[in-house]
Amino acid sequence: MLVLGSTSDISRAFIEKSLESGEKFEKIYLVTSNTEQSNRLAQHLWVKFNQNCQVIEFDLLKNTSYDFLDQINFDLVFCATGYLGLDTENGIYNQENTEKIIDVNYAKLVLLLNKIAQILEQKKQGTMIILSSVAGERGRQSNFVYGSAKAAMTSYTSGLRNYLSKKNVHVMTVIPGFMDTKMTQHLTLPKPITANPKQAAESVYKAYKNKKNVVYVLWMWKYIMLIIKSIPESIFKKLSL
Repeated sequence: MLVLGSTSDISRAFIEKSLESGEKFEKIYLVTSNTEQSNRLAQHLWVKFNQNCQVIEFDLLKNTSYDFLDQINFDLVFCATGYLGLDTENGIYNQENTEKIIDVNYAKLVLLLNKIAQILEQKKQGTMIILSSVAGERGRQSNFVYGSAKAAMTSYTSGLRNYLSKKNVHVMTVIPGFMDTKMTQHLTLPKPITANPKQAAESVYKAYKNKKNVVYVLWMWKYIMLIIKSIPESIFKKLSL
Protein backbone atom coordinates (compact mmCIF):
# COMPACT_ATOMS: atom_id res chain seq x y z
CA MET A 1 0.00 0.00 0.00
CA LEU A 2 1.16 3.50 -0.86
CA VAL A 3 0.02 6.20 1.56
CA LEU A 4 0.18 9.88 0.61
CA GLY A 5 -0.26 12.22 3.54
CA SER A 6 0.89 9.55 5.95
CA THR A 7 0.92 11.92 8.94
CA SER A 8 -2.83 12.42 8.60
CA ASP A 9 -5.00 11.05 11.39
CA ILE A 10 -7.26 9.47 8.78
CA SER A 11 -4.32 7.73 7.09
CA ARG A 12 -3.21 6.15 10.35
CA ALA A 13 -6.77 5.05 11.18
CA PHE A 14 -7.29 3.55 7.70
CA ILE A 15 -4.01 1.63 7.86
CA GLU A 16 -4.90 0.21 11.28
CA LYS A 17 -8.44 -0.67 10.18
CA SER A 18 -7.06 -2.50 7.13
CA LEU A 19 -4.57 -4.49 9.19
CA GLU A 20 -7.12 -5.28 11.90
CA SER A 21 -9.43 -6.59 9.15
CA GLY A 22 -6.82 -9.05 7.98
CA GLU A 23 -5.33 -7.23 5.00
CA LYS A 24 -1.82 -8.39 4.14
CA PHE A 25 0.74 -5.99 2.72
CA GLU A 26 4.27 -6.96 1.77
CA LYS A 27 5.18 -3.39 2.64
CA ILE A 28 3.41 -0.11 3.39
CA TYR A 29 5.06 2.96 1.90
CA LEU A 30 4.57 6.09 3.98
CA VAL A 31 5.15 9.15 1.81
CA THR A 32 5.76 12.26 3.88
CA SER A 33 7.61 15.54 4.33
CA ASN A 34 7.68 14.85 8.08
CA THR A 35 9.90 11.78 8.39
CA GLU A 36 10.14 11.97 12.18
CA GLN A 37 6.39 11.58 12.63
CA SER A 38 6.08 8.92 9.94
CA ASN A 39 8.97 6.94 11.42
CA ARG A 40 7.07 6.84 14.71
CA LEU A 41 4.02 5.50 12.84
CA ALA A 42 6.17 2.89 11.09
CA GLN A 43 7.56 1.73 14.42
CA HIS A 44 4.06 1.58 15.91
CA LEU A 45 2.79 -0.54 13.01
CA TRP A 46 5.73 -2.93 13.35
CA VAL A 47 5.20 -3.38 17.09
CA LYS A 48 1.41 -3.70 16.94
CA PHE A 49 0.93 -5.59 13.67
CA ASN A 50 4.38 -6.83 12.69
CA GLN A 51 3.86 -4.78 9.55
CA ASN A 52 6.90 -3.77 7.51
CA CYS A 53 6.87 -0.11 6.44
CA GLN A 54 9.18 2.16 4.47
CA VAL A 55 9.17 5.91 5.01
CA ILE A 56 9.73 7.90 1.82
CA GLU A 57 10.63 11.56 2.24
CA PHE A 58 8.82 13.66 -0.34
CA ASP A 59 7.80 17.31 -0.18
CA LEU A 60 4.97 18.02 -2.62
CA LEU A 61 5.88 21.72 -2.76
CA LYS A 62 9.59 21.16 -3.42
CA ASN A 63 10.08 17.85 -5.21
CA THR A 64 9.43 17.65 -8.93
CA SER A 65 10.71 14.12 -9.54
CA TYR A 66 8.50 11.10 -8.95
CA ASP A 67 11.17 8.52 -9.80
CA PHE A 68 10.78 6.87 -6.39
CA LEU A 69 7.48 5.43 -7.61
CA ASP A 70 9.31 3.30 -10.18
CA GLN A 71 11.34 1.65 -7.41
CA ILE A 72 8.41 0.35 -5.34
CA ASN A 73 5.49 -2.02 -5.81
CA PHE A 74 1.92 -1.18 -4.81
CA ASP A 75 -1.69 -1.94 -5.76
CA LEU A 76 -3.56 0.13 -3.19
CA VAL A 77 -3.16 3.90 -2.86
CA PHE A 78 -4.58 5.97 -0.02
CA CYS A 79 -4.31 9.73 -0.50
CA ALA A 80 -5.15 12.01 2.43
CA THR A 81 -2.87 14.87 1.40
CA GLY A 82 -4.44 18.21 2.26
CA TYR A 83 -3.94 21.72 3.58
CA LEU A 84 -6.79 23.78 5.03
CA GLY A 85 -4.92 27.09 5.08
CA LEU A 86 -5.63 30.29 6.93
CA ASP A 87 -9.18 31.33 7.70
CA THR A 88 -10.85 33.77 5.33
CA GLU A 89 -10.31 36.80 7.55
CA ASN A 90 -6.54 36.31 7.54
CA GLY A 91 -5.99 34.53 4.27
CA ILE A 92 -8.55 35.66 1.73
CA TYR A 93 -6.06 37.72 -0.30
CA ASN A 94 -2.85 36.23 1.08
CA GLN A 95 -0.91 35.09 -1.99
CA GLU A 96 1.33 32.57 -0.21
CA ASN A 97 -1.66 31.01 1.54
CA THR A 98 -3.66 30.82 -1.69
CA GLU A 99 -0.80 29.24 -3.64
CA LYS A 100 -0.19 26.62 -0.95
CA ILE A 101 -3.88 25.68 -0.74
CA ILE A 102 -4.12 25.24 -4.49
CA ASP A 103 -0.80 23.41 -4.85
CA VAL A 104 -1.24 20.95 -1.96
CA ASN A 105 -4.91 20.19 -2.53
CA TYR A 106 -4.86 20.07 -6.31
CA ALA A 107 -2.25 21.49 -8.69
CA LYS A 108 0.90 19.69 -7.53
CA LEU A 109 -0.97 16.76 -6.06
CA VAL A 110 -2.52 15.93 -9.44
CA LEU A 111 0.93 15.64 -11.02
CA LEU A 112 1.83 13.00 -8.44
CA LEU A 113 -1.50 11.20 -8.76
CA ASN A 114 -1.18 11.14 -12.55
CA LYS A 115 2.14 9.31 -12.26
CA ILE A 116 0.61 6.82 -9.82
CA ALA A 117 -2.41 6.31 -12.09
CA GLN A 118 -0.12 5.65 -15.05
CA ILE A 119 1.74 2.95 -13.11
CA LEU A 120 -1.51 1.21 -12.09
CA GLU A 121 -2.85 1.48 -15.63
CA GLN A 122 0.23 -0.29 -16.94
CA LYS A 123 -0.24 -3.04 -14.32
CA LYS A 124 -3.94 -3.25 -15.21
CA GLN A 125 -4.92 -3.51 -11.55
CA GLY A 126 -5.21 -1.48 -8.37
CA THR A 127 -7.32 0.91 -6.34
CA MET A 128 -6.86 4.61 -5.65
CA ILE A 129 -8.67 6.04 -2.62
CA ILE A 130 -8.54 9.83 -2.75
CA LEU A 131 -9.93 12.24 -0.16
CA SER A 132 -11.73 15.35 -1.36
CA SER A 133 -14.16 17.42 0.75
CA VAL A 134 -17.75 18.65 1.06
CA ALA A 135 -16.16 22.10 0.71
CA GLY A 136 -15.89 21.34 -2.99
CA GLU A 137 -19.62 20.79 -3.41
CA ARG A 138 -20.50 24.49 -3.30
CA GLY A 139 -18.31 27.54 -2.79
CA ARG A 140 -18.82 29.26 0.58
CA GLN A 141 -17.45 32.54 1.85
CA SER A 142 -15.60 30.92 4.75
CA ASN A 143 -13.22 28.81 2.63
CA PHE A 144 -13.81 29.40 -1.06
CA VAL A 145 -10.16 29.01 -2.10
CA TYR A 146 -9.89 25.66 -0.30
CA GLY A 147 -13.34 24.72 -1.65
CA SER A 148 -12.34 25.53 -5.21
CA ALA A 149 -9.29 23.25 -4.97
CA LYS A 150 -11.42 20.45 -3.54
CA ALA A 151 -14.04 20.96 -6.26
CA ALA A 152 -11.28 20.50 -8.80
CA MET A 153 -10.08 17.35 -7.01
CA THR A 154 -13.60 15.87 -6.97
CA SER A 155 -13.90 16.54 -10.70
CA TYR A 156 -10.45 15.07 -11.31
CA THR A 157 -11.23 11.85 -9.46
CA SER A 158 -14.51 11.52 -11.34
CA GLY A 159 -12.78 11.80 -14.70
CA LEU A 160 -9.90 9.57 -13.62
CA ARG A 161 -12.38 6.93 -12.43
CA ASN A 162 -14.15 7.06 -15.79
CA TYR A 163 -10.87 6.63 -17.64
CA LEU A 164 -9.30 3.93 -15.46
CA SER A 165 -12.45 1.83 -15.15
CA LYS A 166 -11.63 0.39 -18.56
CA LYS A 167 -8.12 -0.45 -17.34
CA ASN A 168 -9.23 -2.54 -14.32
CA VAL A 169 -8.20 0.22 -11.90
CA HIS A 170 -10.77 1.56 -9.44
CA VAL A 171 -10.82 5.16 -8.18
CA MET A 172 -12.86 5.95 -5.08
CA THR A 173 -13.63 9.52 -4.05
CA VAL A 174 -14.00 10.08 -0.32
CA ILE A 175 -15.96 13.16 0.73
CA PRO A 176 -15.58 13.85 4.42
CA GLY A 177 -17.74 16.38 6.20
CA PHE A 178 -16.51 17.85 9.45
CA MET A 179 -13.59 15.81 10.80
CA ASP A 180 -12.09 15.85 14.28
CA THR A 181 -8.40 15.79 13.31
CA LYS A 182 -5.19 17.73 13.83
CA MET A 183 -6.04 19.86 10.79
CA THR A 184 -9.30 21.08 12.36
CA GLN A 185 -8.34 21.19 16.04
CA HIS A 186 -8.54 25.00 16.08
CA LEU A 187 -12.17 24.91 14.86
CA THR A 188 -15.37 24.47 16.87
CA LEU A 189 -17.30 21.75 15.07
CA PRO A 190 -20.84 20.44 15.73
CA LYS A 191 -20.36 16.99 17.24
CA PRO A 192 -23.48 15.26 15.77
CA ILE A 193 -22.16 15.76 12.22
CA THR A 194 -18.44 15.48 12.99
CA ALA A 195 -16.61 12.19 12.47
CA ASN A 196 -13.50 11.04 14.27
CA PRO A 197 -10.66 9.26 12.39
CA LYS A 198 -11.80 5.80 13.51
CA GLN A 199 -15.33 6.38 12.21
CA ALA A 200 -13.91 7.67 8.95
CA ALA A 201 -11.62 4.68 8.56
CA GLU A 202 -14.44 2.21 9.11
CA SER A 203 -16.66 3.99 6.59
CA VAL A 204 -13.91 4.27 3.98
CA TYR A 205 -12.71 0.68 4.43
CA LYS A 206 -16.23 -0.70 4.04
CA ALA A 207 -16.74 1.38 0.89
CA TYR A 208 -13.36 0.23 -0.45
CA LYS A 209 -14.25 -3.43 0.00
CA ASN A 210 -17.60 -2.84 -1.72
CA LYS A 211 -15.93 -0.94 -4.59
CA LYS A 212 -17.99 2.19 -4.08
CA ASN A 213 -17.31 5.11 -6.38
CA VAL A 214 -18.12 8.00 -4.03
CA VAL A 215 -18.51 7.78 -0.28
CA TYR A 216 -19.53 10.36 2.29
CA VAL A 217 -17.83 9.55 5.61
CA LEU A 218 -21.05 10.24 7.53
CA TRP A 219 -24.20 9.39 5.54
CA MET A 220 -26.06 12.59 6.53
CA TRP A 221 -23.57 14.79 4.67
CA LYS A 222 -24.90 13.58 1.33
CA TYR A 223 -28.30 15.07 2.20
CA ILE A 224 -26.89 18.16 3.92
CA MET A 225 -25.04 19.01 0.73
CA LEU A 226 -28.09 18.29 -1.43
CA ILE A 227 -29.95 20.90 0.59
CA ILE A 228 -27.09 23.40 0.46
CA LYS A 229 -26.70 22.96 -3.30
CA SER A 230 -30.44 23.46 -3.83
CA ILE A 231 -30.54 26.93 -2.21
CA PRO A 232 -31.09 29.58 -4.91
CA GLU A 233 -28.05 31.77 -5.51
CA SER A 234 -30.01 34.93 -4.73
CA ILE A 235 -30.56 33.62 -1.21
CA PHE A 236 -27.29 31.72 -0.82
CA LYS A 237 -25.08 34.77 -1.39
CA LYS A 238 -26.71 36.47 1.61
CA LEU A 239 -25.93 33.61 3.98
CA SER A 240 -22.90 33.44 6.24
CA LEU A 241 -21.62 29.91 5.66
